[in-house]
Amino acid sequence: MTRSSPREVSLLLQAWRGGDQEALDRLIPLVHRELHRLAHIYMTRERVDHTLQTTALVNEAYLRLVDANTVDWQGRAHFFAIAANLMRRILVDFARSRGYRKRGGDRKEVSLDEALLVSPDADPDLVKIDDALQALAEFDPRKAKVVELRFFGGLDLDETAEVLKVSRDTVKRDWRLARVWMYSEMTGSNGHAS
Repeated sequence: MTRSSPREVSLLLQAWRGGDQEALDRLIPLVHRELHRLAHIYMTRERVDHTLQTTALVNEAYLRLVDANTVDWQGRAHFFAIAANLMRRILVDFARSRGYRKRGGDRKEVSLDEALLVSPDADPDLVKIDDALQALAEFDPRKAKVVELRFFGGLDLDETAEVLKVSRDTVKRDWRLARVWMYSEMTGSNGHAS
């Protein structure tokens, strides 16, 4: 698989937005490995008996991304942030359609710790996380975006800062505060969630 530079990906994204279909054809092989890695991270967090496979998640994200050619791509990090958001939405929609939340499932406590980004043992309830994330977005949209980019997108502090056009220290502070807020929201220790 070809290793691409962030600049090369950014240039192809801009060309694709401008209507160059060949740019999309060149872009897909360059981003495929990273999209598959993101999808794999998501799928390792799912229930063992989850019927959606990693490749299916990547394919569904591709289909949705192809329809997003009017996005004003800011670069590679922005592209992967949107891809991560799409994958999260796909999995949450899938979980909601399966009625997993209503049945209770095999829920486990979820820690929004950075280690969870690579933990193969985690199995969070994405619907519960998504609900907390939506509540946070109503309260503080930037902190919600930080969680989405870091936790779901796997972006580091610098990449998150680049996408949000804020400083690394701001991202670090937002990440710390958002994790505390979401933990409280998900555990009900703030008096709002059950």
